[in-house]
Amino acid sequence: MSGTHVGSPIAARVRHVEALLEHRGLLDDGEIDRRIDEFLAGGSPANGARVTARAWVDPGFAERLLADANGAIRELGLSMSGGLQEQRLKVVANTEAEHNVVVCTLCSCYPIALLGPSPGWYKSEAYRSRVVRDPRGVLREFGLQLPGTTRISVWDASAESRYMVLPRRPAGTERLGEEELAGLVTRKGLIGTAAV
Repeated sequence: MSGTHVGSPIAARVRHVEALLEHRGLLDDGEIDRRIDEFLAGGSPANGARVTARAWVDPGFAERLLADANGAIRELGLSMSGGLQEQRLKVVANTEAEHNVVVCTLCSCYPIALLGPSPGWYKSEAYRSRVVRDPRGVLREFGLQLPGTTRISVWDASAESRYMVLPRRPAGTERLGEEELAGLVTRKGLIGTAAV
């Protein structure tokens, strides 16, 4: 019941359905809570950083990641299922001509498995509403000044679909190994509110 107030009518209905499923033997006692805990424990920005670093050093992986992100991340032992229904992941690549940024305008849908728990600003109404209307201004507030010729694409996550940005590989990193490259990647870079 993460994100639901325990005393709310919705929480009571959720708990009732959970109890019915447990009573009928379709779920073990506490199974939903255990799976949510496991999912949250495994989620980390380090996962998204690993995916990014692999894409930077392996063009074939990068191609598969952009075509079928769910399939590609399985190659690294990662998943968007979290033990429950798998969410569709789309990875969008930053280029010299285009910069991508992710938002969820309705709530705070976010690829927890790859980025860890979402930051407070991502959930804020100010970010959710303003980044769609004025992405360049919002990115400037994050300290990211993009050239006027760079197109900005805003990707709106939903309950079924999540997005992750594949940042541009920084210049001068040709000699770095995959692990060192992963150390350069930040959660803000994976959301698109910062460059790497």
